[in-house]
Amino acid sequence: MSKSFIEQVHYIRIPVKDLEQSAEWYRDVLGLQLLTITEEPVAIIKVNEGSFLLVLVPTEDETFAHFTINHEQAFSIGFTSPKLSEFHQHLMNHQVKVENIEEDKNHAYFHFYDLNGNKLQAHW
Repeated sequence: MSKSFIEQVHYIRIPVKDLEQSAEWYRDVLGLQLLTITEEPVAIIKVNEGSFLLVLVPTEDETFAHFTINHEQAFSIGFTSPKLSEFHQHLMNHQVKVENIEEDKNHAYFHFYDLNGNKLQAHW
């Protein structure tokens, strides 16, 4: 096949325990735009000016948006942040579980967890 039928990633679904509380956290702590909470219910979160969305899906199951490699948690969602150190401090100020900033070949990053224990990454 010379060209993919897929144009872009439109959204990623993230499991959460408390939909409203989680939607507020993504809005208030991460500064993302809460578009709506639907009747399904799911919360639709817009990531800045692009077409990319996060869709928060309530579940009682013990499940996460990350996976494991050799029994270690590995993130599946990475955000870019040009003000990485400031963002790191902002998250710590909001009592978010945050790991230290790491550097690897002119690339800095850190991992953090949402209210539901989903492991996420920020990098620049």
